[in-house]
Amino acid sequence: MTSPLTHQEPVTVRVFTQRFSSTPRGARLARRLALHQLDRWGVPHGTAASDTAALLVAELAANAVTHGRVPGRDFELTLTHTPGRLLRIDVSDTRTERRPPAPGALTGPAPLGDAGRGLLIVEALASRWEVRDRVPVGKTVRAELDLSSHRSSYPQTATPRH
Repeated sequence: MTSPLTHQEPVTVRVFTQRFSSTPRGARLARRLALHQLDRWGVPHGTAASDTAALLVAELAANAVTHGRVPGRDFELTLTHTPGRLLRIDVSDTRTERRPPAPGALTGPAPLGDAGRGLLIVEALASRWEVRDRVPVGKTVRAELDLSSHRSSYPQTATPRH
């Protein structure tokens, strides 16, 4: 017995990966290049999806530079984009022993503290996030953004540039 064929639209998944120096300058560059790449993929600057992605990349890159830095080692940014559906942001560093708390287990920062807000921002903005082991060494913090919820600011007629 055979099942009827159903027509499915092809799905194009785009991937961007770049390593950056584990410095504040590297974190800023990661954010800028991520926004540039998203714009090339048809997620224009200034849209809700672009602005949210910028904040997520900025926070994850800053955390990699601040908490995951190993002298002489870079951090890595990977963007995976399924148009109109999903944006996955992976930021990897080589420090295995300093892992952030699990999603949902975050506590707020000290009332007068200068730190501790980054992952709270990630938790508030991302559709999902998690910490994964990185092979052979380190960790990856992954944040996912469901683009279908940002469709009102996502041009329907835009043709992604490659």
